[in-house]
Amino acid sequence: SSIKELKEELKTLPSNDLVNMCLKLSKFKLDNKEYLSFLLFEESDLDNFVNQACMEVETMFSEISAPNFFLIKKSVRKILRMVKKYIQYAKDKNTEVELLLFFCEQLIQVRPSIRRDVVLSNMFLRQLQMARKAWSTLHEDLQFDFEERFEKLESYGV
Repeated sequence: SSIKELKEELKTLPSNDLVNMCLKLSKFKLDNKEYLSFLLFEESDLDNFVNQACMEVETMFSEISAPNFFLIKKSVRKILRMVKKYIQYAKDKNTEVELLLFFCEQLIQVRPSIRRDVVLSNMFLRQLQMARKAWSTLHEDLQFDFEERFEKLESYGV
């Protein structure tokens, strides 16, 4: 069924049926449950959502203590998947820039240095590029707020 057909059908259902369908969807897959939780509890306060996401990212980066780059890359990819999921939930360019910049800031603090690994260096540059692209769509005042952080990260020189 198309989205339009689903929308028309959902409009005809009583609210109890809609609630039951949402609960069934949330039980079907963890991502559905997480997204429904975001919509119900966190969408109205994006600043708090970003702060919680940043704290979670920081915690995950602090737990990286792998002796080799293979395990570091695996952990960093996992963190990046989570960040991308949060960006997808929020659907807000300001949130996207904030989370990607925070990810990059945490990534350059990983030891051993990401400069010694091509994959991690490229990952850093790609996320910085994506943040810059989202940044370019923001209002000038918001762009100014992020400019110093961009300069610091771009001067890192991977």
